[in-house]
Amino acid sequence: MAQFKGGCLCGAVRYAATAEPIFSGVCHCTNCQKHTGSAFSCVIAVPKPALSITGRTGEFRHKGDSGKDVITTFCPVCASRLTSEATVMAGVVMIEAGTLDDPGVFEGKTHIYCASAQPWVAFPEGAARFPTMPPMAG
Repeated sequence: MAQFKGGCLCGAVRYAATAEPIFSGVCHCTNCQKHTGSAFSCVIAVPKPALSITGRTGEFRHKGDSGKDVITTFCPVCASRLTSEATVMAGVVMIEAGTLDDPGVFEGKTHIYCASAQPWVAFPEGAARFPTMPPMAG
């Protein structure tokens, strides 16, 4: 069973998850670009019940391309973005890979919203690439 631990930049918020990842990937959508202040967001998704968070967090809600809410948690002290939940994927929480104590466990083999990717982004050889959100199984 995989174990993920991490926290914000200032240490006021910590989290732990003990679960195999549901998926991990890189999102190039314009919302992630604006929210991270970068070209993309790298996430590891786990079942929500497997994640525990200590410390006070803030919350920001916006609409995803599905029209449903995306809920982002962040540290109100240092503003580190920690997790995101797309309500269209009930029961799943996405951990921002850069907040992991060991971010080296992240493997960005799947890239979504590539139609919005910055033109200078180089995709790894063999990476799965989708122009938008791939169809969900089930």
